[in-house]
Parts: sequence; C-alpha cells; structure tokens
Amino acid sequence: MKIGVVVHGPHIVDSGYAKKIIELLGNYGEVKARLGGTMGRTAVYDAHMEQTIDISTKRLPSASVDKFAQEECDVVFLINYGKSSVTGHAFGYKVFKRSEYKPPLIQIERPGESDGSVIPWRKSVMELAQEVAGVMELKIIKPDSIMREIFLKGSDCGHRTSYKDPIKAKTYRKLVGVSPDENIFVNGIVVGRSTSEEVIIVAQNGIITDMKGGILKEHGVEKLGPLNLDTAIVKTGLLRRSKVKPRVAETKKSNKLKSKDFPETETLTIAFLNHAAEDVYLLKDADFVVTVGDDTTLVAADILYRFNVPIIGITDGDIDKVVESGFKTPGSMIIELESGWDDIIGSKIFSELFNRQETLEIENIENFKKEILQIINNTAARYCIKEKEIVEV
Repeated sequence: MKIGVVVHGPHIVDSGYAKKIIELLGNYGEVKARLGGTMGRTAVYDAHMEQTIDISTKRLPSASVDKFAQEECDVVFLINYGKSSVTGHAFGYKVFKRSEYKPPLIQIERPGESDGSVIPWRKSVMELAQEVAGVMELKIIKPDSIMREIFLKGSDCGHRTSYKDPIKAKTYRKLVGVSPDENIFVNGIVVGRSTSEEVIIVAQNGIITDMKGGILKEHGVEKLGPLNLDTAIVKTGLLRRSKVKPRVAETKKSNKLKSKDFPETETLTIAFLNHAAEDVYLLKDADFVVTVGDDTTLVAADILYRFNVPIIGITDGDIDKVVESGFKTPGSMIIELESGWDDIIGSKIFSELFNRQETLEIENIENFKKEILQIINNTAARYCIKEKEIVEV
C-alpha cells in the first residue's frame, strides 16, 4: 500500500508523535511524508527529521493532500495536534473540503491527549482508521459528528463558518475553538486579539473592518491589505507552543559570528524582509537580514538563529506574543522606535539603501548599521537599540 502523510503544525513534531506515527504506518506499506503549511518547518528541522518529512516546498495542507492524490497514494493521513479537539476537527474539515481530489483521507488529531481521535473522512478507509485507532488507543470520530460539533452551534453565522451580505458587500467568518486573550492571525499577520470564545471577523470590500468578540488591531489590518476572507488562512493562539532547544547549523558563518562581527574586507549579502516572516526560510543563506515589524522580527530572528544569520530589526514595541520564546543570532541589532514609525523607517531603508531591491551587497556591516541610524536621525523619530542574544516575550 502506498501511504502519504501530511504533517501539519509544529506541535505534532515537537511532541514526538510525527515520528511515532510515520514509523507505525510503515507497518502498513510504503510511506512518504511532507509538510502541509509553513510553521512546522522549524520544528521538523529542530527534530532532525528533514530527511523523513519533505519541507522543501511551501504548500497549503489541502495542496499537500492533493499532491499525494496525484502521486496515486492509496490513502493519505493528515496528522495534526490542535490546541483543542474543536480546532483540530474544524481544521481537518476545511482541509478535506478544500481538497480538489478528495482522496481517501484519515486524520489523526491530538494523539497524546485524552480527547485524541482518528477521523476517516471517506467511508472507504473506515476499516484502516479503526485499526490504527486501536493500535494508538484513540477513539474514532465520524465526520457527521464533527459537522454537528462545529457547524450546527448557534451563532451569527448559523451553521456556516462564513457568509456574505451582498447588499453591504460584507463577508463574515466565524472562528471555532477560540479562547479569550489569543492572537488572531490572518495570512500570517496578527489582526486582533480575542475577548471571548465567539469570534467573527468582518470584511467589507476585501478589507477587515470589525472583529466581533475581539479587539481589532488596525496596524495589522493595514499591513494585511485587501484579501478574500473566505479563503484566507486564519490561526489563533501561538504559532509554536512548545519550549524547545533550537538546532543550530554549522555553517561558514559560524566561525565569523563567534567574534560577533564580519571581516571588513568580505562582501556581505543583506536581505530585506517586510512583514512576511513565514517566507524567512528563503533568506537562510544571507549574511544579514533587515526585518521590519515586531512580530516579523521576533519570528524571523528565531528561525534565522538556526542558520547563524543575524538580523537588524526595525520595531516599534507593538509586539504580540506569537511564539513561546525566541532566539536571535549574536551580532544582531534591534532598533525600537516610537509607536507607528517602524513601517515609515522600513520604507525609507528599502528605498534609500536597498534601492527597492530584495538584496544588497555591502563590504562593511558596521557602516551599514550607521547608515540605517542616519536615516532614523534624519526623521523626528526617537529610538533605542537593544542587543540581547535571546528575545523573551
């Protein structure tokens, strides 16, 4: 039997269950695993599992499911460790719904918890799902139960997770499994914080305008820009809940970084990253990365720490707790500006130093840092410089 495994999220890897499940499924046939989503990539790398789980391509979970269907797998397993059974089941439903091919799909959800479950999304795989559930001592949950659990609860959206008001050109999207005081991410950007367990995001003409049951973060909405709320990727809580020891690669940069500086005679590649931390893996070969935004800086610094890449972070203190803790490479510099100035200064740096290009070649990093500070000094913004090796939030 040809088995595809879609691994979603960091916690299924951090918990050790990704490895256990892949080994278990090896008893049933030939197994191939790949990541679905983006935030699990760091966890796979930390666990030394990049040879087992393919993290080379960025795909949505449903796209990873469809990729296995195209490769003619007999069955696809979706393995996830949601923060609650409700969020995990809702996630599985959306993945199956968005899959174009709808292959025989079995979801393994929260395997280390008392409410852990196995869901056969197609009747044809019920027997295999029951056998795997028995071995793992998990209960079987049928898709109709999930529909009742999630989508038939009373709310402004009725039985639907989203609906449109064509007269007012508004779209409403209900979130499930939310707890009070959690970040609400839309396409990787924090756009608000929950104040209740019932949260509905409202968009008008493609722009988020309101958050019922939460507090809208206007700055995040501005960064996000127009979107299709129906198909947007929405997450709640922390991007990575586990406290882990990061795996740091031994690279050519390692010896240079021990002195916290680079030789003045060597040409360095500086990359620019603006509010898009989930694409940071593309920058792991850079010598330095300029990051704009508090959350982008925190996440990018944490990921790039594993590849010995220091960052120059342009922030304004408007930080949300998006990971349990974060690290940054020695030699990094965080510039904290007055509130609202990070985007302005970031735009100036991108225009005046990078000439609106994504990368820049320089010969002296200290001179480059001085040029950045000069740009700030030419404005009315006040700032302070932070240089700690570990960023804790």
